[in-house]
Amino acid sequence: MKKDHLFLKKSTVVDFDFGEKTAEVFEDMLDRSVPLYRELQRMTGELANEFAVDGTQVYDLGCSTGTTLHTLCESIEKSVTFIGIDNSEAMLEKAADHFRCKSVSKEYQFILDDLNEKLDIQNASVVVLNLTLQFVRPLYRELVVRNIYSGLNENGCLILVEKVLGNDSLFNRQFIRFYYDMKKRNGYSDMEIAQKREALENVLVPYRVDENIELLNKQGFSHVDIFFKWYNFCGFLAVK
Repeated sequence: MKKDHLFLKKSTVVDFDFGEKTAEVFEDMLDRSVPLYRELQRMTGELANEFAVDGTQVYDLGCSTGTTLHTLCESIEKSVTFIGIDNSEAMLEKAADHFRCKSVSKEYQFILDDLNEKLDIQNASVVVLNLTLQFVRPLYRELVVRNIYSGLNENGCLILVEKVLGNDSLFNRQFIRFYYDMKKRNGYSDMEIAQKREALENVLVPYRVDENIELLNKQGFSHVDIFFKWYNFCGFLAVK
């Protein structure tokens, strides 16, 4: 696993992207930047296994290097087709290499597509959106969730994990500070944290917890609950 040093040196900060440089270090970045990342992966697989149905499709939207999709492959016992979608060719190349190295024998495919546009989701029993919707422009988020809802079979589920804003500004500031403290414990410097924060400013736009729940309810999901919460990170489970 290559170490994430993207923001180690002081430089002119540009908007964060998911190109080749990010793809090279993405696994380390996630491991050190997402709280309880490995437990989140385990929980995602566990939940997906509960809702997966034989003969259906399981989607990971914004699959990046394929780690979550591989977790789904290992966790789901049913006979399903695994589909990873991302808009970064560099990420999908890493994902394909990952699956080849792991000698994945289950049926899978990777698709280059943009979540900001209409997605073709069909016969889905499970759709995963882990730390992805927050990068979709707010203008298009309803469309993304609507497409997911339309493509899910009855009793199918959406597993959504997002960075979130606190409802109270006092708590929000505290949660963000605790999050940066975690990143420091994981080896990131103050400068790395500051530069990445600036790079993400116009790219990652978080919603409050209640705004995410409202978004899911509005598109038709009848059952919505929180399965994970760590300060300013939240996991939602929505069932059609």
